[in-house]
Amino acid sequence: MELRDYLRILHKNWIIILICTLAGIAAGAGASLLMTPKYESVSEVYVSVRSSDTSVTAELAQGTTFARQAVQSYTTVVNKEIVTSRVVEELGLDRTPGQLAEQITATNQLNTVVIEIAVIDEDPVLAASIANSVASNFIDVIVNELEKPEGASQSLVKIEPVQSANVPSSPVSPRVPINIAIAAIVGLALGIGVAFLRQLIDTKIRSTHDITQITDRPIVGTIAFDPDAGKRPLIVHEEPKSPKAESYRALRTNLRFMDIENTRHSFVVTSSLPSEGKSTTSANIAIALAEQGAKVVLVDGDLRKPKVATTMGVDGSVGLTDLLSGRAEPKDVLQRWGRGRLYVLPAGRIPPNPSELLGSHTMQQVHDQLLAEHDYVIIDAPPLLLVTDGAVLSELAHGTLLVVASGQTPRSALTGAVAQLEGIGSEVSGIVVTKVPTKGPDSYAYGSYGGYGAYYGTDGDGNPTTEYRKIGTGQMPIIVSRKNRQS
Repeated sequence: MELRDYLRILHKNWIIILICTLAGIAAGAGASLLMTPKYESVSEVYVSVRSSDTSVTAELAQGTTFARQAVQSYTTVVNKEIVTSRVVEELGLDRTPGQLAEQITATNQLNTVVIEIAVIDEDPVLAASIANSVASNFIDVIVNELEKPEGASQSLVKIEPVQSANVPSSPVSPRVPINIAIAAIVGLALGIGVAFLRQLIDTKIRSTHDITQITDRPIVGTIAFDPDAGKRPLIVHEEPKSPKAESYRALRTNLRFMDIENTRHSFVVTSSLPSEGKSTTSANIAIALAEQGAKVVLVDGDLRKPKVATTMGVDGSVGLTDLLSGRAEPKDVLQRWGRGRLYVLPAGRIPPNPSELLGSHTMQQVHDQLLAEHDYVIIDAPPLLLVTDGAVLSELAHGTLLVVASGQTPRSALTGAVAQLEGIGSEVSGIVVTKVPTKGPDSYAYGSYGGYGAYYGTDGDGNPTTEYRKIGTGQMPIIVSRKNRQS
């Protein structure tokens, strides 16, 4: 994955990420408000060596050095029961010496002889009282018990309080800003994790990257999503100046110059599964080709669930099945559509054996006859993964256009469709992506339809060979004529 793929995932799931972050902030703030405030009070004691004889001090490798070494051991005594039991008794606390020990922390900074005694309690006044009591009882335990030589009048160690504990004015916990910040980071991380998990388990085709992982065939057309496509499927005819109509004309340009050596072309338009827009695509391609004066025949090759007659608004009672059964000639069933040279061949009556009819020698003859009399033969075929009809028809035509619906077609379906076509030796001329979102994170993957700019690639002689129409942040290669690059 490239950086833009990661950014697309984050952009696509920004609402989830935002919700998780806000939920983390709310959880952190709520937990902080529910927590009981706790206060910390600190007292300090200074450890030194007491001696009136300098030789004694010298024997102890200098008093300060001895104190620095001893103070590390003294810090471990601060919250021992020998000290805490005295504090509990002195202050009359309603807790055990062990429970009190959990509230006490003793620390010593490196190379110093000062011990800091910190006490945390829900009552700030009591926290200060405990800290001072711990300091005084700790001094008594060390000086008068642990470090006092037997028979000596006083200990060689001297510990004095240097800072009494004061009553704290603000709690040390909960630390609301820090808690909220940590909770926000956790929520953000969770949101990002959910975003990438959704991407991992998402099986739908959503970007060009998904398609290139499956096939190296070019994307020859991208058609924007239109929620009203069912009501006005013939967008090239009904709204010729719309951006979506332009996208069909761009697809037409690709088809016109896909094989410039041949003057006549036949294409099968199919998909892996139903409802991916293949019939609408077939109809609009045919209309767009006829706009430029080409003689086009649109054939409904779906003899199971034909849609071309309904889409084009023609009589579907007679058609391809009548030709295949020998009951009619092409001139009897071809219906002229519009003012151009577009002809429609409906499916006719639904036969009991569609696959056998489409794979017959008669179908080959009908195809060749139509191709001989027209510049383009566009065949709307059934979905590949449901029946074999589409694969059978693909063997007749010069090329196959595979329609993929953005956000709808599973990756496995596209993989299966490509494998099926390649397995029988049919050429996949290109991929047509339909239902491309015009807004949102997935829109740039196939192009935005707001406006078109163009620049041209050239061959070694400087002649234009490829037109790159700038569509949003993506580029779609469109083959153009060297003689007329306005095509």
